[in-house]
Formats: sequence, structure tokens, C-alpha cells
Amino acid sequence: MDKENLFDLTGKVALITGASSGLGKHFAKTLSSYGAKTILAARRIERMESLQKELLNESIVVSLDVTSNKSVNKLREEIENSTGQLDILVNNAGISDPVKFKDISEESWLSVLETNLNGAFRVAKMATDIMLKNNDGGSIINIASILAERVGLNLSSYASAKAALVQLTKSMALELARSNIRVNALAPGYILTEINQDFFNTDEGKSYIGKIPMKRLGLESELDGALLLLASNTSSFMTGSVITVDGGHLVNPL
Repeated sequence: MDKENLFDLTGKVALITGASSGLGKHFAKTLSSYGAKTILAARRIERMESLQKELLNESIVVSLDVTSNKSVNKLREEIENSTGQLDILVNNAGISDPVKFKDISEESWLSVLETNLNGAFRVAKMATDIMLKNNDGGSIINIASILAERVGLNLSSYASAKAALVQLTKSMALELARSNIRVNALAPGYILTEINQDFFNTDEGKSYIGKIPMKRLGLESELDGALLLLASNTSSFMTGSVITVDGGHLVNPL
């Protein structure tokens, strides 16, 4: 393998869910800058059309609601009718609803699981169907969280969904390995994004930062190495792995 092109994604097609903002938007930029043709999928079409103008390679914008079978099936049709190809899935769409467990409603609980777990399943199943049909293999990257392994206050639904997503990742990896479909998870810690920057400027937010061994938030760009590793052929012998990028947060002593 050419050492200067370890992460080259030229000729690859990558689908990024939740691509209208936050990490999804950054992931799309990163994959595009390394040569991938991108399929941007989220609810907010206008934001993705704006993002398109910043990308270096060809991209397609598709409206997607991961909680809807109809919407996911429409996405599959769009892929089959446009590129007919799917090599990389970044399963990123997710929500949270921070609330104490004693106050959480069933509606809130189900909503978080429906998006973060069931939605990830729907899109992964759709992507797997296309990859199996094309018989070219592929890479599925489920975006988990350090909360899949440790818990935080007021995030029981989010932590439960992400923990289940990690187990789904490992189960998929085991079953799809012989089809050359690799399934791994990327588990970020606290990463500064346009969505959370106001919170981390508050006293409560600063208290979270103080618990990170590196004493700072991660930057979106600091996820690039792990993302590109999993997306590219450089990780051709990796499946069922969870890569944590968290400034040492998980190894904090109890």
C-alpha cells in the first residue's frame, strides 16, 4: 500500500446520516476531502445544500428521517438510481434528551431509542443490502459514544441506546465478515461542535471539561484519523472494533 495514500477514498461512495450539522457535517467534509463521493442524508435539506458548496468532490443531498421505514426505503431507491454504489456508511444520526431517570417519560425514552438505535439499524440494514447485492464489500461505521461504556447523569436513554449500538456493531461484524463488510464503531468523548459550544461555555459545561484527563474538549478534526482509518482499506483486517477518541476520559479512575 502506498504510504502517501493510506486514506485515499477515490472512487468510493460514502453515505453520511445526520449530515446537516455537527459531527455529521464534519465527517462529510473529511471524507470528501480524501476523494469520496458523498451522499448527504438528514432532515434539513437547506443546510446540506449549503454544505455541498464546501465539498471538494461530487455529492448528493437526500432527505432522510431515520425513524421512518418509508424514508429509509426512499434513500435506498435514490442510491440505486444515482450511484448504484455504496462503499462506506457513517451511521451518525442521533439525538439526546437530557433528563433525570425519575422524570423521563416513555415518549422521551422511546424517541431517543428510535433514532439512535432503531434508526441506526434501519440504515445499516439498507446499506448492507446494497453492499451484498453489489458483492464489493464495504465499511460500516456506527457512531457510538463513551457513554456506551460509562454513564453520565441525566442520560439514561442516550447511554442505553449507544451501548446497544456497540453490541449491534459487534454482532453485525461477526455475521458480515465473510462478505467482506467490515463493521466498526467510533466512540467520541466530549467534542466541541457548533451544537454544544454554548453549553461548554457555562459553569456546568466547564465542570465537564474538568473531568477530562487532558483538561480540554476534543476538536472535530481530532476524529479524522479514526474515521479515515475505518473508512479506508488501511483497516482491511479490522471489524467489530470500537475506537475511542476521548482525551482519556474513559480511563479516569473511579
